[in-house]
This record gives sequence, C-alpha cells and structure tokens, in this order.
Amino acid sequence: QVHLVESGGGLVQPGNSLKLSCAASGRAFDNYAVAWFRQAPGKERECVAVVNWVGDNTYYTDSVKGRFTISRDNAEKTVFLQMNSLKPEDTAVYYCAAPKEPLFFTVRIGNYDTWGQGTQVTVSA
Repeated sequence: QVHLVESGGGLVQPGNSLKLSCAASGRAFDNYAVAWFRQAPGKERECVAVVNWVGDNTYYTDSVKGRFTISRDNAEKTVFLQMNSLKPEDTAVYYCAAPKEPLFFTVRIGNYDTWGQGTQVTVSA
C-alpha cells in the first residue's frame, strides 16, 4: 500500500508562486502515475495535473496550462506541482493521488484509490 503526504501549501498574493510536494512511501512508486486534484468550497474535486510513471507524459486542465508544472523525482519518491501566476480562483485544498493500477495514465477521479490528506492553497490580496 502506498502512503502519500502533501506539503507546501499556504497563503500567497495573486501573481505569486507556490511549489507543492507529494512524498510517497510503500509500493513501487515508480510504476504509478500520480495526479494533483483540487477541491474548492462548494465545488467538486477536479483533476489539475497528472504525470506518468516515467515523468515524460503529462496532462493539465485548461485553467492551469502555462502556469502549473507537474514533475517527479522517482529516486526521492516525490511528485511536485510548481504553481506560478496564481489567481484567486486557484484557492482550494490540493490533494495528490495514485491510481488503482500500475502503468495506468488517467484523469478520472474514480480510478484513483490512494489519496494524501490535502494541503490548503489560498490566493488572496
């Protein structure tokens, strides 16, 4: 079983940057895609970005393209989300997640069965 722990959230002003980290332990981390999801108050949880097990294939939701970058360091068992040019609408709890199956690149929330505890990101002046 894999265990995920997020860190790096906080309060930032619009236009500034934050870098989130997702540290993994347990099962063969480098055989699994990892995704970042976010959930704002009153809204459904949405997939923000996904990186495959090698780190050479990524997905971004349209609202963050060109501003967010997902990457991974398999040696350190860590996935990162670099968030630049942050906007108030990026305010949410951010979760990292791993899917049920190895070698499976997916954006569907139903395919993810392992979640971190979440880290709050607040973008406000």
